[in-house]
Amino acid sequence: MKNIIAFICLVGLFSGINSAAAQKNILKYNSPIYDRDEALISPTDTIPDFKSKENPLKLTGIIYQSDGVTPAKDIILYIEQPNEHGDFELRKSGEERYVFHRSWVKTDADGRYTFYTFVPGGDRRHNQLQQIFPLIKAPSKQEYVLDSFLFENDPLLTKTCRKRMAKKGDTTRILSPKMVDGMLVAERNIILKGDQDLANL
Repeated sequence: MKNIIAFICLVGLFSGINSAAAQKNILKYNSPIYDRDEALISPTDTIPDFKSKENPLKLTGIIYQSDGVTPAKDIILYIEQPNEHGDFELRKSGEERYVFHRSWVKTDADGRYTFYTFVPGGDRRHNQLQQIFPLIKAPSKQEYVLDSFLFENDPLLTKTCRKRMAKKGDTTRILSPKMVDGMLVAERNIILKGDQDLANL
């Protein structure tokens, strides 16, 4: 049984790594972070179908400069995610296809952002964890992929998974939504990569 759980954990995390790698390759050609006019991006945005979902989620936080202390203004954060069944719904715009459940925010003077979205499903057919996939871009800097946001109550996020993540210091990506006034609320603060880290991307 332990071997099965470990295997599920590895497949789930590996799928996330592969998704991030795929996103990284896409960035080189046509990053979706540029699909919305920056002048139209505000600190708060709502993902399509938000109001019709059973598990609406307010995802909020502060983005900090690489020093981990100074709030970072005008940072664009983009997310895309599967629907509640774990499937990515695709749409077409001309010849281009894009993920339907996506959204953009740009941090305010205090570095704060807020998404109104929903808890995504995990694709149980492929042992895929519940995940939200983010991209981030600072002014005049290269955009890059952040590790996917995971969920505390995901049954596939096993103790074995958590131990592996803890060894890497990777547990901040796990969201722990709490019910507040009838809506789930989760906080995810982010520290930007420094210039040296960006140079190594």
